[in-house]
Amino acid sequence: MRYSKIGSVLLFLCGPVVAQESLPPLRDGKAPTTLAELWGNYDPRKEPLEAQVVREWKEGDSTYRSVVFTIGTFKGKKSRLAAFYAFPKSDKKLPAILQVHGGGQRASVESVKHSADNGYVGLSINWGGNEMERMEKGDPNTDWGALDATQKHNDHYSGGKPDAKTLDDIESPRNNNWFLLVLAARRGLTFLEQQPEVDPARLGVTGHSMGGKITVDVAGIDKRVKAAVPSCGGAGGVSGKLSGMPGSGLAAENPGVWANTIDDLAYIPGVTCPILFMAPSNDFAGPFDNMTENWTKIGSRDVRHVIAPHLNHRGLPETEICGILWFDQNLKGAFAFPKTPELTVTLKTASGIPRVTLKTDRPDEVVEVDLYYSVDPHCLTRFWRDAEAKRNGDLWAADCPVLGRDQPLYAYANVSYGLKTERVGYRGGKAPSAFIISSKEAIVYPEELKRAGVNATDKPSRLIDDFSRGWRDWFRLEWGNPHVWVATTRKLKDPKWRGPAGSKLVFDVKCPDDNVISVVADLNGWGAFPGKPGGSYEFRKPLTGSPDWQTVSITLEELKSAKPDAPAMTSWDTITELSFRRVKSYLKDGQEVNFGADAQGWKAPRDFRNLRWEGGVYNTDAAAPVAATDIVPKNLDETIQKEIKKSVELEKRERQ
Repeated sequence: MRYSKIGSVLLFLCGPVVAQESLPPLRDGKAPTTLAELWGNYDPRKEPLEAQVVREWKEGDSTYRSVVFTIGTFKGKKSRLAAFYAFPKSDKKLPAILQVHGGGQRASVESVKHSADNGYVGLSINWGGNEMERMEKGDPNTDWGALDATQKHNDHYSGGKPDAKTLDDIESPRNNNWFLLVLAARRGLTFLEQQPEVDPARLGVTGHSMGGKITVDVAGIDKRVKAAVPSCGGAGGVSGKLSGMPGSGLAAENPGVWANTIDDLAYIPGVTCPILFMAPSNDFAGPFDNMTENWTKIGSRDVRHVIAPHLNHRGLPETEICGILWFDQNLKGAFAFPKTPELTVTLKTASGIPRVTLKTDRPDEVVEVDLYYSVDPHCLTRFWRDAEAKRNGDLWAADCPVLGRDQPLYAYANVSYGLKTERVGYRGGKAPSAFIISSKEAIVYPEELKRAGVNATDKPSRLIDDFSRGWRDWFRLEWGNPHVWVATTRKLKDPKWRGPAGSKLVFDVKCPDDNVISVVADLNGWGAFPGKPGGSYEFRKPLTGSPDWQTVSITLEELKSAKPDAPAMTSWDTITELSFRRVKSYLKDGQEVNFGADAQGWKAPRDFRNLRWEGGVYNTDAAAPVAATDIVPKNLDETIQKEIKKSVELEKRERQ
């Protein structure tokens, strides 16, 4: 590798610079229809990188650089990719991790710092072209040249029609942004393997959300990847028995060029390296059910799953730490994961109640086992019941009673193990004391329940949560912030806890100081109830500080939408999420009343008990799911973009 100095910037040149097209013209003018045709003889090492160091600095014993390098030449113009690169001081070549950011995000100094702090070389690529940290006026950034694979060209993630910013002048998967982003990430691997600090035989790749999909696809097409950790992406599209399943909200299977060239479904069989799938149980970008169905076709024999309960598009410290541990095992040989827990669902039991058993690897090291099940086919709004597994020797088991046999049954388990070795957590935090490994998900369809003679023994419950087991049925965000904390549950979506007609929602709360409680009901999230109205409805109540329990009672009429033209809330049936929040004002006679400065907020602990229904009557079909048809909401893409934006904004707030 030759080094040339241009001003205060270094230019790394790998061979002569030739403006030659990176991809050949279409063969016979026809678009590729398979993955093999799409990639052809493309060699990500062939073209010079022309890597430029824009800026270099030191933090501790690690060196950081802002760099740009060539993706390729398309339609006569070069495409250039910006990135952050970091490596710790070492007298040996080190394994390296390629990090791929998610939608709406950008390359991250924190990502490469996390790699360097844990003894890896890190490269975080800025495929989205957003302004990077530490940029100064005139600094080069990602420039796709004649093409555009960023979210400014957003409609080209779902298709390949030609326009002024595409490669081919006919509809083609080479016009699709995902193809270009996978190509760019492969060039990132080339950058890494050519650096003097890197052992090119030990390359890993990881990414979140859109980066998770890119991670799986790169691992499926590029054998230089020796370990992969996709997060919230890479599950693949709807396929198999999930396709068009009533009540799931999933579109019917649409095989064809997309599935064979761009969807993860095309890449998954080619993944042969060790791979760890990280996602929450209710993620919109990497649906758990899709992964369960599609990853049966994965080429790798070394696969693990880490599924955080109740969350959407984020994880827990005990799941997030698994990413670096996976690289430690497979790129360093410095860790050993337990085997995937073996989960078994038995339908033919003496009681007629389905029973789930779990066998764990290294049972003496197990800290905790959580066994979850659900009867809701809608994977995004599904509530996961805690089955309260009991240990019997080296096995854990729990009954999973159902309300009816017309609903499917889903089950999975999380096993917590003590983390005995120190690691640096993301954002420099201390690693948690435990890590989680998940079982595979079991999906039992209604016809199987009927064929096995399962008994419907479960009953609707007026008591929703007594909080005797804490917040296990909820997910909490910004819990350490006394001003904007929120606790959310999907429990009311489950027909067992659906509100009786005409009932009141009641709970007890302890509020030591004067404050305001907000209760928010989100209706019909992700179009879970076709044809029903959606939106958020809120109840706010000022509370007088007291050491005693106070009772809060809410009627349907007291829940109000912020939208003046929204219809009144007339039923509890379509609640997909219920949240407790702390707010700074309340409504009085329809007017917003400021509660005051309240600098202390509402500090933890926050004590609630006996969330329940009072009054009202149950419908005769209380056990039946409301959503019985498969209709995907028309504004699904818009909803996904809103969710991505919300996730990015929340991450920014949590880092402050």
